[in-house]
Amino acid sequence: MNQYFVYILLCSDMSYYTGITNNLERRIYEHDTGVNLQCYTYKRRPIKLVFNKNFPDVNQAIAFEKQVKGWSRAKKEAIINDKWVLLPQLSKKRN
Repeated sequence: MNQYFVYILLCSDMSYYTGITNNLERRIYEHDTGVNLQCYTYKRRPIKLVFNKNFPDVNQAIAFEKQVKGWSRAKKEAIINDKWVLLPQLSKKRN
């Protein structure tokens, strides 16, 4: 059974990077070692994995990744800190 992960990395410049993978350990290694010079995280290493959520369906994972990428820093930090209950309140502040 396949599983897919949406993950958030904290970069050395304190920015967040959100991604998706089917192999979290391998993908973190790739970010850590700078395999792809064009990757957002390449010049922002070291990185730290601060959040991950797995999905059994790739389409669910892609949809969640797109959603999170559009979120404010405050909303990302809410899920990083397992404060999902704050999301509706943070959405109102943005609007």
